[in-house]
Amino acid sequence: MAPEEIKKILEDVKTGKSSIEAAMNRLRDLPFEDVNFAKIDHHRELRTGYPEVILCSGKTTEQILKIIAMMYAKGTNILATRATPELFTTVSDKFSESTYNEAAKAIVIKQKTIEPPDTYISIVTAGTADIPVGEEAAVTAEVFGNRVERIYDVGVAGIHRLYQSLDVIRGGKVIIAIAGMEGALPSVIGGLVDKPIIAVPTSVGYGANFQGLSALLTMLNSCSAGISVVNIDNGFGAGYIASMINRM
Repeated sequence: MAPEEIKKILEDVKTGKSSIEAAMNRLRDLPFEDVNFAKIDHHRELRTGYPEVILCSGKTTEQILKIIAMMYAKGTNILATRATPELFTTVSDKFSESTYNEAAKAIVIKQKTIEPPDTYISIVTAGTADIPVGEEAAVTAEVFGNRVERIYDVGVAGIHRLYQSLDVIRGGKVIIAIAGMEGALPSVIGGLVDKPIIAVPTSVGYGANFQGLSALLTMLNSCSAGISVVNIDNGFGAGYIASMINRM
């Protein structure tokens, strides 16, 4: 969409020829910014409510810096996942307000404040080794304007730990349950709460865990109703979906 077309849309609203709703529907199809190696979708937030997120894996440092610079110029909040400490050092040299969550391996640059709803998201991990995935989910949800309650290391091997935090878990509008090994935690929580659960299998476990496949299959075959499942170690995906539910 050319600048002249955008100007015409705004002029139609000003003169009463078009409603604001109709103008917004036309603006939703604004183009991306093409930089050869990437097509930056600046208007994703307008269409979906959330900005584009940068997956750092597989990209060069120069590519990531370019993408961040272009998003930064638009004033959006920036989340870069699967980022190394070395990458963060380079990014923070150019963008001083950058922060880094070492457990989540996530870089965040906040340029605007998003008012959170009164409700919150409960994030529960079975073990301490699952915390990196939990933190990726938490950082994602927080960047998108949500309050998060973290309940870590309450897996079924010591289930009394889970009951101690049950009130906090139940208080969430949506629950993210994260587990490796056999992946039983979401099924247990599913029988105790009346909220939707997003189950996240992790690659934590010994050989027959098959890098998280056993936990994934357990969660997909859960007998507890109200459980949805994202991919192995996909804390970002869980945080994204939980944010959509929490902000509905």
